[in-house]
Amino acid sequence: MKRVFIVVLDSMGIGHAPDAASFGDEGSDTLASIRKDPHFNAPNLAKLGLFHIDKVGRASGEAGGSYARLCETSMGKDTTIGHWEIAGIISPKPLPTYPDGFPKDVIDEFVKETGREILCNKPYSGTEVIKDYGEEHIKTGKLIVYTSADSVFQIAAHEDVISVHELYRYCEIARRILNGEHGVGRVIARPFTGEYPFTRTANRHDFSITPPTDTMLNLLMKAGYETISVGKIYDIFNGSGLSESNRTVSNMDGMDKTIAFADRDFEGLCFVNLVEFDSVYGHRNNVPGYAAAVSEFDVRLGELLNRLRDDDILIITADHGCDPATPSTDHSRECIPMLIYGKHVKPGVNLGTRATFADIGATVLDIFGVNKERTAGTSFWNEVKQ
Repeated sequence: MKRVFIVVLDSMGIGHAPDAASFGDEGSDTLASIRKDPHFNAPNLAKLGLFHIDKVGRASGEAGGSYARLCETSMGKDTTIGHWEIAGIISPKPLPTYPDGFPKDVIDEFVKETGREILCNKPYSGTEVIKDYGEEHIKTGKLIVYTSADSVFQIAAHEDVISVHELYRYCEIARRILNGEHGVGRVIARPFTGEYPFTRTANRHDFSITPPTDTMLNLLMKAGYETISVGKIYDIFNGSGLSESNRTVSNMDGMDKTIAFADRDFEGLCFVNLVEFDSVYGHRNNVPGYAAAVSEFDVRLGELLNRLRDDDILIITADHGCDPATPSTDHSRECIPMLIYGKHVKPGVNLGTRATFADIGATVLDIFGVNKERTAGTSFWNEVKQ
């Protein structure tokens, strides 16, 4: 029974990409920033080969898995494009961004269809925007609409003013409006609660655009394999190619669910996103918190490794960077780690620095013997299998 687990440590980049300067991210290195912190302790990631990867350095001992440094071919540095590339889609054009806010025609249509006026309409930190506009929102019922450096249309609302269900309905309206030239990667519900300075809740929900072509997920499903998502994978792919989805409220909840799947019989792929590295620590420039979160994950990784069966393959990777030690609170254009481990994987193979995240998807399809068709990437399975 073949099973592959892909665990995405959301935003854990390993150093600026070759073209990072054109994205304003030269010098960014998420892993280097957090590993300096005393809260960082990741012996299981180290054993799999994290510090053996090109340019990461300070490795000791032999690597138990094989490893690579992956660069991004797609023109972007956001969650959607990063995950799509992992799954085999190269995006030659970046998704639209709105550094000056959304155009009047988009906002007018949104106000007309929701029946609610809006506040803000500019790029903003998610925690700061509710501090600055939360009280006015409570008084007026106006929706807080904002964006970031990513291709996102975000709507924040207090759960006592607008129910989560109603907020999701407003997001569905925005998703319908935002297509074509304004087809943003994600519309995001950002509910919050409490009193000033307010607290964002776990009821965030992403409404993504559907991938334009088949991905690794669609091809696996068509071949009869299960495709299980944990965390926001369902949102990122808009459910396309997924046979089962499981939402999470935290990284630890995500690992609870992943470990439960390791104990369950299935044949196919379990695709996991652990978002708190990005959402709670990266965007908030919280180096100690990010370092501690990786250390907490590493403990749970040990539990997962102990649950793997003889035919299982584990791949650990990321989707972009979000260096918490830089002045920016946005994503950073970085290379990502790729660690692959299992009883049928040779230990200690350095797969070098590779041109695209899509090599992961190509490799997964190769493991299952599924034709990659028009998806991008080059499999490295023959180089590591034993």
